[in-house]
Amino acid sequence: MPRVLVVVPTYNESENLTGLAERLLALDPPVDVLVVDDASPDGTGDLADRIAADEPRFRVLHRSGPRGYAAASREGLRRALDDGYELACTMDADLSHDPEVVPRLTAAVVAGADLAIGSRYVEGGELLVDWGPLRRAVSVSGSRYARAMTGAGARDCTSGFRCYRSSSLAAVPFEDMRSDGYSFLIEVLAALARAGARVTEVPIKYVDRRAGASKISRRIVFEALFVTTRLGIERLLHLPSAPRA
Repeated sequence: MPRVLVVVPTYNESENLTGLAERLLALDPPVDVLVVDDASPDGTGDLADRIAADEPRFRVLHRSGPRGYAAASREGLRRALDDGYELACTMDADLSHDPEVVPRLTAAVVAGADLAIGSRYVEGGELLVDWGPLRRAVSVSGSRYARAMTGAGARDCTSGFRCYRSSSLAAVPFEDMRSDGYSFLIEVLAALARAGARVTEVPIKYVDRRAGASKISRRIVFEALFVTTRLGIERLLHLPSAPRA
């Protein structure tokens, strides 16, 4: 099996981290774990350090720059490439993503995909959440809109539960991406689609977080709408992606 690094961006996830670490480290085939902590005031970074002290397959990257899902994900994925991992996975720290699905994602890439997405919106996937109708509609329609704008073909364009083939990920122009939040996922997907990457989806059952607070905000939703629209315009007009200002 190829070497696998699971990148987990964290901010105030101390109540979930221990359980997540135990389940990831128990996987077979084994994976390495990299927590990328955004200086969490609740002590998530300190807890991650204590876990890492006893487990060589568990590491921590403490960030001091501007916070945000996109920045943390970029640093974690770059670390996976720099350290020579053949596969790089990403997942949320809140246990909404089932760690037992990671081997299915990695197997899909080993079988030939460049990106395997843990998908809520393919046959066999489910949203087992106590969301109101507005948030549920935003999630479903947002993914459909991203699919149309990026031309990626995936049904769940906004899922952060993914496994990348590192040789394909290396071609993604992270330095040109301008997202702060979860629209980073759409930017990466669009870049891979432009490069002709093979994308597959693995059905997952997505559940509500067990503890802590959601990081989704109105600002993040509007950023995703803006970024997705820009990507669609660039694709339709055959324009190169706009560089970071």
